[in-house]
Amino acid sequence: MLCFSCCQRDAPVILEKADWGPPAHAVTAEPVVHPGHPSLDDKLVRAGQVNQPAPRDAKTFRPRKSTPVGSKGLTLKRHIEATLGSGNIREAVQLPPGEDLNEWLAVNTVDFYNAISVLFGTLEEFCTASSCPVMSAGPKYEYLWADGVKVKKPTRLSAPEYINNLFDWIESQMDDARIFPQQYGIPFPPNFTDVVRTMFKRLFRVYAHIYHTHFRSICSLGEEAHLNTCFKHFMYFTQAFNLVDSKELVPLQELIDQMVS
Repeated sequence: MLCFSCCQRDAPVILEKADWGPPAHAVTAEPVVHPGHPSLDDKLVRAGQVNQPAPRDAKTFRPRKSTPVGSKGLTLKRHIEATLGSGNIREAVQLPPGEDLNEWLAVNTVDFYNAISVLFGTLEEFCTASSCPVMSAGPKYEYLWADGVKVKKPTRLSAPEYINNLFDWIESQMDDARIFPQQYGIPFPPNFTDVVRTMFKRLFRVYAHIYHTHFRSICSLGEEAHLNTCFKHFMYFTQAFNLVDSKELVPLQELIDQMVS
């Protein structure tokens, strides 16, 4: 495993043009539970993500986005679960024969968003405005926020502010039936692939921030196997459909080369 805290300190590269645009589904692999560490499911139970009461001081996890009932997405989601269950991630990301590419992108985008939002929710006490005053991926890469609507000029935010703004923005896109149709047969917008690419680019930045800044915390929580599996799946899908430019991947390129070869 790479040591993400030992990067050479050069002048930071600020990434983010005013590159907004609409939005992203991830299958969460089972994490390895270390003795003495609560599992991710235990954390979700305490936080009210499953049907058990949570204490008042529990972390607040975002509700999972779900595939619309009655849509083709449910069939595709079952296909994802079946192929991932075989252990072949490379096969699991491929477009099933005869299926619509936009439907496949939509279902997977929702899953990938769910996976990273749950992971980030477990880091709430570690990723704060004081500990992470800028959204970065190591000392060389800093990300500015702009959504083209509420924030038109790229703006420096703390990491939790950036990520929460990003999650709010993604959810607003997913809730818009003009972008993510809620019923099978309703056409996707002509720019849907561009929307998904913007979402994947920004979700990658959350992974980059977690690996560079919070990997030790992830290890202390016993979540490193879960994080690695989610990111590996994310990258296989990203590469299969060319969703993130190579220049955006540089902060984690060495890790990507190890994981996806």
